[in-house]
Amino acid sequence: MVFIMKQYIDNYFNKIKEIIDSLDRSSIEKVAKLIESAYHDEKHIFIIGNGGSAATASHMANDFSKGIKTGTDKHFKTLSLTDNMALFTAIGNDEGYEKVFVDQLKVFLKKDDLVIGISASGNSQNVINALEYAKSHDAKAIGIVGFDGGKMRDIADECIHVKTEHGLYGHVEDMHMLINHLISGYFIERFKKRE
Repeated sequence: MVFIMKQYIDNYFNKIKEIIDSLDRSSIEKVAKLIESAYHDEKHIFIIGNGGSAATASHMANDFSKGIKTGTDKHFKTLSLTDNMALFTAIGNDEGYEKVFVDQLKVFLKKDDLVIGISASGNSQNVINALEYAKSHDAKAIGIVGFDGGKMRDIADECIHVKTEHGLYGHVEDMHMLINHLISGYFIERFKKRE
């Protein structure tokens, strides 16, 4: 069987369309409301993930810290806990990889802050530990997950679940980035209309 690029492109985009159509829009709205509440209450938003999800966490923190500010002068107190690699690797080396986010939250997390965990599988132990720590310290836990949702789907106060069969990491990560741009774009448009 000849591998045809056009067919692969069509199949990839068709699958993305199917996933978009299956997304629970109300879960996105609930997460956006929690983010907006954190903004109005001047709470911090911490974003975490591993691998591709770490890159999404970093990108999301950038969009919420700088992207929304551009043209609106609105400041979200957002920080990706994946970005200080010296600290990240020191904790991983000395305390264990499962503690790389919790140990940072122990320093910074306050009541009613927000912790957003991103994971395709929903089963990343260091992210699960961080969400559980957040909830046990009166902070809100948000999950952005894929596949069957994993453990995070049930742990999180609110969860955006990108339902796909296992193995489609690219599709899940595409959707997680799209959700980031959707929510941050919503706030840019909303704040512009208020000015």
